[in-house]
Amino acid sequence: MGWQAFRISVEVTAVATVLVVVVGTAAGLLLARVRFFGVQLVEALLMLPLVLPPSVVGYYLLRFLGAGGPVEALLKVNVVFTWAAAVFASAVVALPLMVQAAKTAIRGVDPVLENAARTLGSSEAAVFFRVTLPLARRGLIAGTVLSAARALGEFGATLMVAGNRPGHTQTLPLFVYDAVQNQQYGLVNLVVGLLTGFGLICFIVIGRLEPGRTK
Repeated sequence: MGWQAFRISVEVTAVATVLVVVVGTAAGLLLARVRFFGVQLVEALLMLPLVLPPSVVGYYLLRFLGAGGPVEALLKVNVVFTWAAAVFASAVVALPLMVQAAKTAIRGVDPVLENAARTLGSSEAAVFFRVTLPLARRGLIAGTVLSAARALGEFGATLMVAGNRPGHTQTLPLFVYDAVQNQQYGLVNLVVGLLTGFGLICFIVIGRLEPGRTK
């Protein structure tokens, strides 16, 4: 009745979101605070999954994760059509949202406060965790919520690189696709309502995190 798809979606979304938050925050910090040759190209590459068709993203992932790809060459394992591939697909399509949110939030932190901490003897790590991160937390939380929503809703790239295997890689969006094909509209309405409600809640949370909003 879709419970396996629900469980898989929760697990995939949770792991993908953790990966996205770590990588996206680091990338956002780099883009916000470091100037180097090619920074615009790096940012453009990170943003590409937002504009590329899901089939193209899926194809790149197949080449990266599949037979003859760098992941197989490095780890001696092919993760295509596995749960790990579903996590990777969700993370890749959600990453640009976290990168942009992190970059914007960190740029909004007054450098004077960071420099003051440095003059008091704080290390760069201490400055980040004690000054930058707390001051940027609203934007980072908003990015996390939006990224989680995007990861949960991922369909196209997941279908290409992880397949649609019930009990293994079938997430809720893939379950909806199958249910529609089988004309199980009662289940479709239930799952669609669940996903829509989750999306609405995410945007309400993000709205409350806007600067100046306290309620």
